[in-house]
Amino acid sequence: MAERAYRGRVPSAPMEADEVVRLLDLFEAAGVEVWVDGGWGVDALLEEQTREHDDLDLVARLADAQGIVLVLEDAGYEVVAGGAPKSFVAVTEDGRQVDVHPVRFDDERGGGVYVTDEGSEWVYPATGFDGRGTVAGRRVRCLTPEVQVLVHDGYELEEKDYRELRLLHECFGVDLPEAYAARVRSTE
Repeated sequence: MAERAYRGRVPSAPMEADEVVRLLDLFEAAGVEVWVDGGWGVDALLEEQTREHDDLDLVARLADAQGIVLVLEDAGYEVVAGGAPKSFVAVTEDGRQVDVHPVRFDDERGGGVYVTDEGSEWVYPATGFDGRGTVAGRRVRCLTPEVQVLVHDGYELEEKDYRELRLLHECFGVDLPEAYAARVRSTE
């Protein structure tokens, strides 16, 4: 049986800008604060869509996880993988996907503490939540360029990821980890 979540899911549909805006409007109406991450987060910072997106990645308060699930369910999504306090994935019947990363804000540690699938903790720096961008003309909260670079670490990058790192470096002057710098230059 095919997976309903993640890359290679069946069915699969791209996450279009109008759907991103619709979901962000629904979260706002419900009083749920989210930050756009991943590919849409990079495009929000750039204020233009630079590629087709497979999903929408969001960072949100762990305390809002149940509210997020309710908003997504009302919007036609079903949680099919994971669950708070770890990340969870919701998809529509036609295969659009939202990947939610809940965080617990911790002043002592200086940011949003995320529990990985392996059970370890990763801390989003507090300043990373100061990002602002635009999706289809709508102002959105997103992670800053510096934190967008940080979240690209820890998984096997694809060509699109290296391209995003290059754009973040070129447009915002963000320093790239040396491990990525040579590969990023090859996407120019």
